[in-house]
Amino acid sequence: MWIENAQRYNRLVWKNEQDDASLKYILTQEMSISMRLLYSLKKNELVKVNNKSLKHHDRLKLGEVVEVNLEDEKNDYVAQNMDIKPVYEDDDLCVIEKPPFMVVHPTKGHQEDTLANGLIYYFEKNDIKSKIRFVNRLDRDTSGILIIAKNSYCHSFLTKDDAMHSMKKIYLAVIEGHMIDQQGTIDLPIGRSEDTIRRIVDKDGQRAITHYKVLERLTGASLVEVSLETGRTHQIRVHFSHIGHPLLGDELYGGDMNNIKRQALHCGELEFFSPRKSEIIRTKSELPQDMRELIQDILL
Repeated sequence: MWIENAQRYNRLVWKNEQDDASLKYILTQEMSISMRLLYSLKKNELVKVNNKSLKHHDRLKLGEVVEVNLEDEKNDYVAQNMDIKPVYEDDDLCVIEKPPFMVVHPTKGHQEDTLANGLIYYFEKNDIKSKIRFVNRLDRDTSGILIIAKNSYCHSFLTKDDAMHSMKKIYLAVIEGHMIDQQGTIDLPIGRSEDTIRRIVDKDGQRAITHYKVLERLTGASLVEVSLETGRTHQIRVHFSHIGHPLLGDELYGGDMNNIKRQALHCGELEFFSPRKSEIIRTKSELPQDMRELIQDILL
């Protein structure tokens, strides 16, 4: 079991509860350390049992303490003060609210003023010597909840297929027109278009499943709650555009630009399993001002 109060972002401490289990079994099966990380730990001798180094095939006794120390890491980009205030934080991760119009990652032509720059500053201020690792992703103009792992252990844990599938994401979107059904599912495959930027519904694409529920009917539009079974690029935007209800402000997919200048899409809830707390964490984010004003402007 995890030893409470001994954990840090760069230190994992476990009390063995399996008699005569190998160290490798404890690391991979009990502590959920990935094989990739396991190789790095072994190579750099970063695992101790009762403060001694053991081989991974050595057997452990009940009550022995396994300590994993993760190496310091450097970020390649400049730190910028963006006054980041997490809505949730623990030893492994922090959850923040991304504003609209903000680029997440630095690119060749956009090295500063990205969310990653602000997070580097936040990490440095809090003496977290680790790279910035995003667990989920949002488009530049989409607002809402983002998870940032503080270490490679958490990132590998939360981005495994089963963890990503069980991660519950709830979006709020304002779409053009009124849906016939109050709730339903869009199950249409998505692939790349020829211009490589847009995505399209394509029979040869990857399966994509979007569930929706109409929350409110507006003037010529609807506020809908959306949840995803799959996480394809632009999935919500592509699906609603394809069925004739593009998101307001979504210029790329034919949305009306009169009342809002970005796609009216917000990740409002995110639920995930915390690896070391061993419990479900639920986080929420209120609609940003531009979407609140949009809804107010087009109320019935």
